[in-house]
Amino acid sequence: MEKVLGIGGLFFRSKDPGTLAQWYADVLGISPAPQDYDTPAWRTGGGTTVFAPFAQDTDYFARPDQQWMVNFRVADLDAMIRQIEQSGTSVTIEGDFPNGRFARLTDPEGNPIQLWEPGKNDANVEENR
Repeated sequence: MEKVLGIGGLFFRSKDPGTLAQWYADVLGISPAPQDYDTPAWRTGGGTTVFAPFAQDTDYFARPDQQWMVNFRVADLDAMIRQIEQSGTSVTIEGDFPNGRFARLTDPEGNPIQLWEPGKNDANVEENR
């Protein structure tokens, strides 16, 4: 069976796409989508990606009308939290679990974001550093 290689893009609606793209660049280091074919797109680090549909009535995404949530892998959760908080965005630490450490925030339009520092036993930890 042929399988996909990974996620090639994440596309979602925004009230102000330019401002939101700049927030992701300034706060999380995600380059905005290129406007031409000569500019490289944001390149992610290799590692685990979880693809998981949730029940329609889940409260995991915070708002009942929210249809998606993105989880970003990070190498150093504490450093990332400090960086994000310096931008004026608040972050909630979710805790330590067998598969790593988690924190949560929302972007300026209220979209939920989860940060994940894989556990030390995760086979992909070295790829993320």
